[in-house]
Amino acid sequence: QVQLVESGGASVQAGGSLRLSCAASGDTYSSYCMAWFRQAPEKEREGVARIDTGGRIAYYVDSVKGRFTISRDNAKNTLYLQMNSLKPEDTAMYYCAAVRGACNSLTRPYAYKYWGQGTQVTVSS
Repeated sequence: QVQLVESGGASVQAGGSLRLSCAASGDTYSSYCMAWFRQAPEKEREGVARIDTGGRIAYYVDSVKGRFTISRDNAKNTLYLQMNSLKPEDTAMYYCAAVRGACNSLTRPYAYKYWGQGTQVTVSS
C-alpha cells in the first residue's frame, strides 16, 4: 500500500497560482496511477486530473484544461498539480489519490484505493 501526504494549499486571489504537492511513501510509487480530486463544501468530490505510472499520459476535467498541469517525479515519489489563473470556483479541499496499475476514470473516485488527507485551496475574487 502507499501513504499520501498533500501540501501547498493556501489562500490566493483570483488569477493567482499555486503548486500542490503529494508525497508518497510505502509501496513502489511508480507502480501507481495518480490523480487529483477536489471537494467543495456541500458538493460531490470531483476528479481534476490524472497521470499514468510513467508520467506520459495526463487527463484533465474540462473546467481546468489549459490552467492546471499534473506531473510526477518518480525519483522523488512526488505528485504535483500546478494551478494557474485560479478562479473562485476552484476553491475546495484538494486530495491526491492512487490506484495501482492502470488509471481509472476521474468520474469513479471510488476506484482509487489510497487517499491523502487533503490540502485546502481558497481563491478570493
